[in-house]
Amino acid sequence: MSSSSSDGVDEAVEEWFDEEFDNLVDSLVNDQAKKPKRRAYYERHREEGHNQLWNDYFREHATYPPEMFRRRFRMHKPLFLRIVDALRNEVPYFHQRRNAHGRYGLSTLQKCTTAIRMLAYGQSGDTYDEYLRLGESTALLCLDNFTNAIIQLFGHEYLRRPTADDLQRLLDIGELRGFPGMVGSIDCMHWEWKNCPTAWRGQYTRGSGKPTIILEAVASQDLWIWHAFFGLPGTLNDINVLDRSPVFDDIIQGRAPKINFKVNNHNYCMAYYLSDGIYPKWSTFIQSISLPQTPKAQLFAQHQEAVRKDVERAFGVLQARFAIVKNPALLWDKEKIGRIMRCCVILHNMIVEDERDRFTQYDTDEFESGESSRSSQVDVVSSTESLSNVGEMRGIRNQIRDQQIHHRLKADLVENIWQKFGNLDE
Repeated sequence: MSSSSSDGVDEAVEEWFDEEFDNLVDSLVNDQAKKPKRRAYYERHREEGHNQLWNDYFREHATYPPEMFRRRFRMHKPLFLRIVDALRNEVPYFHQRRNAHGRYGLSTLQKCTTAIRMLAYGQSGDTYDEYLRLGESTALLCLDNFTNAIIQLFGHEYLRRPTADDLQRLLDIGELRGFPGMVGSIDCMHWEWKNCPTAWRGQYTRGSGKPTIILEAVASQDLWIWHAFFGLPGTLNDINVLDRSPVFDDIIQGRAPKINFKVNNHNYCMAYYLSDGIYPKWSTFIQSISLPQTPKAQLFAQHQEAVRKDVERAFGVLQARFAIVKNPALLWDKEKIGRIMRCCVILHNMIVEDERDRFTQYDTDEFESGESSRSSQVDVVSSTESLSNVGEMRGIRNQIRDQQIHHRLKADLVENIWQKFGNLDE
């Protein structure tokens, strides 16, 4: 056989071998792709996690004292146990159930502690795996169910509109602070959105900054947040947010309690908020005086700016308690981010109510006992019927935006502050 024929045979064999090898590799790859990927399972000994948590914080002689519990759970133990009991009794996800082998799953304490720690410290889902004995996906599921449950069970009470009694207390405190008819202060806060979708970044980013989502809030002196409007893109300023906000909807539609008060012998029928200079000059907003020249103007600016800081303090305390709203948001889903913010506001109000008696408050008992008459002559009358007449609603809207009432009310408040505190500051 010639050398040329032998070379041809060798090439044919080599081609056949390469073809067969490629077919074999393709078949192996296809077989691996067809096999379902099994989820990695780690025996975490979740019973040990529950026992450790119970011994550290919840048994009679716990390892850590109550002040350490308050620091790490952001609330006192009775309030946390109240939340745990409500979730255990009302939400099926937080029931401790047996699996097919008869083994108990994660306890309610483990699930609630995981959610609280993620809200309080703003860390990732697998941070507490070593201590609470649950995986990252389970921790994220606990957080999602926890936020939904808090909104469902406690949202109607701790994100409610002010009742007639609430408004009367707020008005009394406002009068003691020199602002009759004032029911709180209003401002906006930005929450950075780290994982904002690329297609939305232009909508949520202002200038060369980072994407943010806006929270508009109204807070009172005790840091209770009475109004929380969240979800607008960070490119909007406070005025744009106000145009979309439902903060005055109840007043315009006639569902809000009616308020009447007197300042400097002038009668008014519309409560107001303290705000910074960006808000419009409406009858429902009172701003400070920029570059005050007279002693009266200087004293008014000093007191207005001090009282307006209530909402700034509320934002600071909210972010200090729940680092998840201070750190950049790591989720992609905007609805889940919104539920986290609402949950944090509700928990914040629950903590404010629980700890209200532990801090110095303004004494309004003198108004109730008759020892001191209300100079503002506040009458709060509940309105049960909503307005259906468009003309009446437009009239109330025009009254809210009346600049003449704004200027007259501001001048009366300047005089009232001077009469109340002018001699004390001399």
